[in-house]
Amino acid sequence: MLIIILYATDTDYLLKAVRTIYLKGHTTAYLEDYKEFDNQTIETGTPQPWPNHKDYNSAATTTKLNQVNAEWGTIAYVIIKNDSIWFEDYYDGFNEDSQSNSFSMAKSYVSGLMGKAIMDGYIISLDQPVSDFLPEFSERLAAKMTVGDLSSMASGTNWDEAYYSPLSITTRAYFDDDLAKVILGLKVVNEPGKAFKYASGDTQMLAMVIEKATGKKMYNYLEESFWKPLGCENPTLWQVDSKQHDLVKAYCCIASNAKDFARFGKLYKDHGKWNGKQLLDSAFVTKSITPRFKESPQYGYGWWMKNVIGKHFFMMRGHLGQYVMVQPEDNVIIVRLGHKKSPDQAGDFTSDIDIYIEEAYNMLNSKS
Repeated sequence: MLIIILYATDTDYLLKAVRTIYLKGHTTAYLEDYKEFDNQTIETGTPQPWPNHKDYNSAATTTKLNQVNAEWGTIAYVIIKNDSIWFEDYYDGFNEDSQSNSFSMAKSYVSGLMGKAIMDGYIISLDQPVSDFLPEFSERLAAKMTVGDLSSMASGTNWDEAYYSPLSITTRAYFDDDLAKVILGLKVVNEPGKAFKYASGDTQMLAMVIEKATGKKMYNYLEESFWKPLGCENPTLWQVDSKQHDLVKAYCCIASNAKDFARFGKLYKDHGKWNGKQLLDSAFVTKSITPRFKESPQYGYGWWMKNVIGKHFFMMRGHLGQYVMVQPEDNVIIVRLGHKKSPDQAGDFTSDIDIYIEEAYNMLNSKS
């Protein structure tokens, strides 16, 4: 009877949620949950291993870093200085090649693929209407929504970003086997392009736009545009809603490792250039890591920004404390992956970000 009710009320996705998450003792998505879902593989090309810095692993982790790594379940902590691995360590049975869920760090990749689609001529500009690709959004306020609005989280839709409620649209999107149907059911309730409101649905809609524009699957476009050109050392997986519909969970769910994730931070640090080749337009990269709205200085186009210890960082961020944090002037990239983040919420950021950065610099300064 319960199953009949779930199907009758279009909440049968909860069966999958119970089977894959809740019965395994979790209250939300977890690092290795990709094993419970359908995935598409993204292959490598010619691997380009990171070189080791001359001071590789010569600094000890600080007492504070050891404490928070244990408390919040860090599985990888990597410091890259001058494009070389300065420090790396792995925990809880994970190693440098272990795959774990990117969660929302995937949003930065999707925004980058939008920039690539513009560079390749598939999309005219950030100002092209979404309705050119998804005619379901061609009336009233929705007609004003642009591709750039999706990347900068300014769509004006009624998406509700709630991770722990089993009845939220965020939870539905994670478990539903027809993600396009979920997204096409969104309503534009506020004028697009006017204000930042974090919404995973924006990134998912953006991926649908990119697929329509390019005629390519997102996982294939990522492989040819970035994964192979950036010399990633390991194949990766990108979750899809189902084998039948084969739409990536674009707002999350790329399973990879710290050093391969870090490559995308390096690409943006170097203004879209990799080994002398311009993979992304430099003006687009600059725009991506610059706030779109002065009232929301923490977000650009697919990237977060934060000032810590008097330095400006741009970063990729994921649900449980997945971070690629970039300080271009110092040529430093800090990567942290783990099971959870600090429980506080100071505005748009939790305090663990500051700690991971501060302790990295304490380690760097101990060798200077």
